[in-house]
Amino acid sequence: MARNNGFKELVLPSMAMVAVELCNVAMSILVKAAFSKGMSFFVFTAYCYILGTLVFLLLASLFNRKTLLPPLKLPLFSRIFLLALVGFSGQLLVCKGLELSSATLASANVNLIPAFTFLFAVFFRVEKVAFRSSSTRAKIIGTIASIFGAFVIIFYKGPKVISSLSSSSSSALLQRHLVFMSSESNWILGGLLLAIASLLSSFAYIIQSQIMKIYPEEITVNFFYNLFGTIISLPICLLGEPNLSSWRLSSSVVVVTVLYSGLFGLSFTCLIHIWGVRLKGPVFVASFKPTQIVIAIVTSAIFFGEAVFLGSVIGSLFLSTGLYSVLWGKAKEEEEMKNDESGLSTINGIGRLPLLQNQQS
Repeated sequence: MARNNGFKELVLPSMAMVAVELCNVAMSILVKAAFSKGMSFFVFTAYCYILGTLVFLLLASLFNRKTLLPPLKLPLFSRIFLLALVGFSGQLLVCKGLELSSATLASANVNLIPAFTFLFAVFFRVEKVAFRSSSTRAKIIGTIASIFGAFVIIFYKGPKVISSLSSSSSSALLQRHLVFMSSESNWILGGLLLAIASLLSSFAYIIQSQIMKIYPEEITVNFFYNLFGTIISLPICLLGEPNLSSWRLSSSVVVVTVLYSGLFGLSFTCLIHIWGVRLKGPVFVASFKPTQIVIAIVTSAIFFGEAVFLGSVIGSLFLSTGLYSVLWGKAKEEEEMKNDESGLSTINGIGRLPLLQNQQS
């Protein structure tokens, strides 16, 4: 029974978070291919929100008929609208930041999300912080180690550990690393925009945790999130891409990208993230963000024959150790909370009754 509870409380959410990052890597590959075919970011964003709205409307109608329309409370809808605004703004900043800098710099900035989320969680009192507690120290050390590991992967190459299957793939990998050093791209401004996008992503996790306390129905919340996202993004995207011919999905790669991202990619990611925030908190969800770069390295080595370098191995070890430390800290914290609750119930409840009876006797 204890093993079953441990699987549901820690292993299953961890597997779900890794699956989300795997889905994000696949989606980023498709999106890059679609952008190379001339797809507009504004068109992509609008279609994704529209498809996400339809997906969650269908899911809510099938599984949440009684809760399809939540209580009309301003604190709930104002937070969902704010979440949609933050999400759309973050996407715009990521797009512009990539245009001004590089994908390498974008990968580096994503790894700031765990640190930003932890600071926000402490500030808004979402996470319990007691510096004398081993669980708090484990979460802090694990977060720092994960971020450090991800930056080692990005900025330190080192010698080859596994050779590439082709010299062309190796040279392509080297070129991608050199893009960060390009003097032609305005990487300072781009890096600043990407850092703000990471800050908004972290803030979104905090908003999700507040929404789940008010109304813990992930499917219905995701429906209204995508609905508000459509309302916000559609007029802006039409202004950003007024050429109606650009809204036609002519290429098969573009069609597959939009369908995958709108029907599965972004919808699945958002649903699992909100579920994870409700179950384990925003810091737990954010701590898996650095695993995205490890997944990208492994998939590139397996499917594209790219070389694996020492920096990737060292960084992955730091990242894995840090992630384990965060997970251990969360498990320890939950165990301490259960012990406190059981101790409180013993003092206020059944445990106190025999003492009273003995005094009376």
